[in-house]
Amino acid sequence: MKTWRGIPREEIPWYPTIDPGVCTGCRTCVDFCKNDVLEFDEAAGKSRVNNPYNCIVECSTCAKLCPDGAIRFPDEATFSAFIKERIARQAAKR
Repeated sequence: MKTWRGIPREEIPWYPTIDPGVCTGCRTCVDFCKNDVLEFDEAAGKSRVNNPYNCIVECSTCAKLCPDGAIRFPDEATFSAFIKERIARQAAKR
């Protein structure tokens, strides 16, 4: 996906972060996500974010599936405000 609602995907701060201190390396997130967002770091024995901008905007299923609560996404209210501002800015340019 190159754009989302007309906004270049690389400008949208929606992707997971993984706390390596909490991740137990169960691979649930890696096995679930088919968009190559996550990968398993064999040396560390933990999952990590590989391609953040491959993440589907507003999808947070990997975080919901993580049995350890190691995955976080941006705060929804802050993200919503960001998107509203960007959409309004685009509309003003037209």
